[in-house]
Amino acid sequence: MISEKIRQEFPALQNNPGLVYLDNAATTLKPKCVIDAVRSYYEEFPANVGRGSHRLARKATEKYEDARATVAGFVGAKENELVFTRNATESINLAAVSLERMGHFNAGDEVLVSFLEHHANLLPWQQLCERTGTKLKVAKLNPDYTLDMGDLAKKVSRKTKIVAIAHASNTVASIQPVSEIAKICHDNGAFFLVDGAQSVPHMEVNVRRINADFYAFSGHKMLGPTGTGALYGKEDLLAKMPPYNYGGGMIRKVTVERTEFGDAPQKFEAGTPAIAEAIGFGEACSFLRKLGMQDVRNHEKQLTRHGLGKISSIKGVKVYCPADAEKQAGIVMFGIDGIDAVDVAAALDESGKIAVRSGMHCAEPIVGSINPHGLVRASFYIYNTAAEVDLLCSEIETISRAFGK
Repeated sequence: MISEKIRQEFPALQNNPGLVYLDNAATTLKPKCVIDAVRSYYEEFPANVGRGSHRLARKATEKYEDARATVAGFVGAKENELVFTRNATESINLAAVSLERMGHFNAGDEVLVSFLEHHANLLPWQQLCERTGTKLKVAKLNPDYTLDMGDLAKKVSRKTKIVAIAHASNTVASIQPVSEIAKICHDNGAFFLVDGAQSVPHMEVNVRRINADFYAFSGHKMLGPTGTGALYGKEDLLAKMPPYNYGGGMIRKVTVERTEFGDAPQKFEAGTPAIAEAIGFGEACSFLRKLGMQDVRNHEKQLTRHGLGKISSIKGVKVYCPADAEKQAGIVMFGIDGIDAVDVAAALDESGKIAVRSGMHCAEPIVGSINPHGLVRASFYIYNTAAEVDLLCSEIETISRAFGK
């Protein structure tokens, strides 16, 4: 298990005594070093990037591009393959819209997603299909909430233009075999986009080994500031793709009649970016790298295994996940018979200062198919402990006994 000392690095835990923060799939707490990195920009070199020649502008640009190199290296990418965005949602929209502008989708083509996708990896493709006449297809799940690879393989064909799949689900928690999916895609001439919002923070990810064409993730889910995300794209693809936004900072030459755009990734980053936040994002990656992503994964697996064993044994409680710490992320989604999910979350907060998520979790197709009123999700991270999981389970049992069927 990761040392208890790590909890001292998170001011939110010190400022909220007794807090049990188990809403990490939504966003994570921030360590001092990330907060300090953001503050440092505003206090020491609060200038714009890529525009000025004075010393503050040069330093800001250097720190910003250093952060890009750090974030890119964290997932095994090159600097020019990493576009800074506001979040994984914008990363996926960027890929979808840019490919559409490139003429990649036409009537009769197909896009494939899975039934467990977050809205961020469903709505962009749903809307694209409506605009272009492309058909949206959906891969099924197995009874244990893992991806039905046989169904996926049958649905990928020469008509498939892109497959977009979450590496790890934000609800049922299953981890998908993304390298295997990449091969199926490429054997059929399709692109492969991975939503890595729930994987990059929690396990070692190398985009080259996966062979993904695009990989999207969010900084705020991995100790970084809110308003930060990234899109990895293969170098040759980004070179061909047109910009997503238009404005300053992404051009090579502009006349009244026409514009020549810069190279990737700058051509996808119009306007003043979230400079301080990007620098904090880089610091978060450095923090995690020092911990070691294998240790992060092992810590979460132990907590997940412990939590699954205890929660699933509570009368009136049912879990909705593979129920196997090797097959899933550090997420346990559950419901209590006879109690609304929102009421469960409120009771946990009131009785034990336990922060969990309730509702549809921005994945209404999968969650609504299980319970149309929503479910409860506890999600673990590096600063969580077995004692906190025990408290969660104890409170769930008390609530179930008092208010359940």
